[in-house]
This record gives sequence, structure tokens and C-alpha cells, in this order.
Amino acid sequence: MSAPLPVANVDRGAPIHIGEFIAMTASLMAMAALGIDTMLPALPDIGNALGVTDVTDRQYVITIFGVGFGVAQLLHGPLTDRFGRRRLLLVVLALYAATNILAALAQSFPLLLVARFLGGSCVAGCRVATVAMVRDCFSGRSMARIMSLAFMVFMAVPVAAPALGAGILLFGDWRTIFWIIAGAALLLAGWIAIRLPETQHPEDRRPIEPGPILAGWRIALTDRLSLGYSLAAAALTGALYGYLGTIEPIMAETFGSPQLLIVVFATTAATMAVANLANSRLVMRLGMRRLGHGAVAALVVISLAHLALVLSGRETLWTFGIAQALTLACFALSTSNFSSLAMERMGHIAGTASSVQGFLAITIGSGLGMVVGQSFDGTTAPLTIAFLLAGLAALLAAGLTERGRLFHPA
Repeated sequence: MSAPLPVANVDRGAPIHIGEFIAMTASLMAMAALGIDTMLPALPDIGNALGVTDVTDRQYVITIFGVGFGVAQLLHGPLTDRFGRRRLLLVVLALYAATNILAALAQSFPLLLVARFLGGSCVAGCRVATVAMVRDCFSGRSMARIMSLAFMVFMAVPVAAPALGAGILLFGDWRTIFWIIAGAALLLAGWIAIRLPETQHPEDRRPIEPGPILAGWRIALTDRLSLGYSLAAAALTGALYGYLGTIEPIMAETFGSPQLLIVVFATTAATMAVANLANSRLVMRLGMRRLGHGAVAALVVISLAHLALVLSGRETLWTFGIAQALTLACFALSTSNFSSLAMERMGHIAGTASSVQGFLAITIGSGLGMVVGQSFDGTTAPLTIAFLLAGLAALLAAGLTERGRLFHPA
């Protein structure tokens, strides 16, 4: 892989009040989660309304969204490096609202899946531009701290979104959920239009031409930190998508407690928020590598113990909830640091690098998540095995990236 890029790591600071900047960053990143988590309580109703009887087929409402979210990032990267973060955010949020309206009007399952794929493709621009925007303003441990704080706020979405979806179903139907997401996207676009200035530096503008685009992709794919930690994140994301795709049938069929889906989501989201808060406090002192590598190692140990419990036949809803909460806390702690490490030397091509890294992490992750979802056998074993294998793969990728020097501070 290539030698380190000569990019100065200078913290320029947030362009607006830091609290508002973090809230805006979290809201942008939450748009994708809102499009996933609000769907979970509605999957049975969607299946009934559109004639989808197979429980595994209903999961495509989640996974096809993830595929679009991953693939489209390659398009958004060059666009945000050419036109800036603010302009791209305004366009993709408007398009995201339009695709949700299309989903609300869908009269067939294939059309709904098309709308979901397009919706994921549009909201992918939010992730690309947001990561680039944070990298414009911060680097290194400071970036990891800001991302952790943003993720802490972002974790409120998995807590609230299933409850929101279930609440909407009390007075409306599953189509109403899409109308509300469309409205949220337009409100966020208005906030950005009023408050957010452009964060990209003029000297970092890149033309939309094959040469510069391919050069940016080459840099992102040959830099050791960028590629290595993107692959580590991809493995972990695969397990996360497997969780999102199977949690509804696990709660309904494995434990016979579909009404507790929101409780399990709230528990896991709360532990992820606590992990990100802890990371924001500790990363400046301990460093991204010690925290990220340690979290993945802990994830492997927890998953191994959980699998032993499952195979012994002693799994209960309580043990599942506790194990998943701890596992996803480790996931949050590792990925917030891995994403910052991947962007460490990508300052001058932040949009393109963010898109390449996101493409790898989300596309590979959603594909792996689809495999996990289709492997559901009425038990929690496939999901537990997925987290174990993902942790081992992430630890291997981090070890190769750091040439065997795991857990070191710098």
C-alpha cells in the first residue's frame, strides 16, 4: 500500500456552534437509520398489504435499502468534492423525501423495493457529505471525539424510531411512516439551508473528470489505514445489518414476544450511546487504536460466550438482550474509531475517500447482512455466529493494517 499522504492534520473547528454542529451531524446520519428502524414494526403489515407471506422476504425492505445506501456512495463522493458539502446535502435530502413519497404510494412489493433502493441511494449522500464535513473541520482524535458525540445523539434514533413506527401504526398505516420520513427530510434540508455554511476548502475542490476521480479512488484504496479500517468496518457492519434484518422474527418467532421489540432496541441503543459517550471522554487520552482494537477483542469474547450459551440450549430473552446490548456497545466503540482512522490521511479528498470507504463498508456489510437474514432458522445462533466471525475478521483486518501492532496508542 502507499506511503502516508502529506496531509496536515489541522483542526479548523466547527463553522457553527459546536453543539448545533454535533446535533446537525447526528441528524444527518440519523436519516438512514430513520429509514430502517421505523420499518421494523411495520414489516408484518407491509407483507400482509402487498402479499408477501415469507418472513425472510419481508427483510428485503431493510436490506435493499442498505444495498442502495452502499452502492450510491461512489457517486456522491466526487459530487461533494466538486460542488461542496452543503449543496449536495440539500439536493439529496429533497430527493430522499421524493423517494419516500413514492414508497408511500407503492401498490406492489417490487415497486416498494425500487423506492427503497432509490431512497437508500439518495440518503447515502448524507453519510458521504457528513463525514467529509466533519473531516473538513477536525482530524485524528478530535474527529473521533466529534463523531462519538454525534453517534451518541444518533443512538436516540434506534430507541425512538421503532416506537415512532409503532405509534404511527396506531392512528395510520405503514404508508404514513413514509410520509413522515419525507417531512423530516424536508425539515432537515431547511435547517441546513438556513444555518450551515460550506465547510469544504476552495483548494480541495476536484473536477468531475475520470482522471481525478480514478486518482481519488486509487488513493483511498491503496492507503493502508483507509483500506484496512474500511474492511474492518465492513465486517462489523455485516453483523449489524444481520441484527437489523433478523431482530423482528427473533422477537416474534424465537421468543414469542413481538411487543418487546422496542424494549430490546432501546436497551441496545442505550448501551451504544453510553459507549460513544465513553469514547468521547477517553479517546483524547487513550487513542483511537487502543479503544477500537480493545472493543473488537471484547466483542469476540462476548460473542463466543453468547454462542456457547445458545448451543447449550440455555438461551433466554434476558440473556439475548444482555448479550446483544454488550455486543453492540463494542460495535459502537470500535466503528466510531475505525471511521476516524480510515479518514486520517484523506483530508484533501474527504468526499471521495468517504464515498469509497462507505461503499466498502455498507455494500459488503449489507450483502453479509442479507446472508445472515436468510440464514435465520428460528434461533439466535446464526446472528451470534455472525457477530463472532465479524469480530474475528475485523480484528484480523486491523492487525494486518497495523502490521501486527494492535492496541498501540499512536
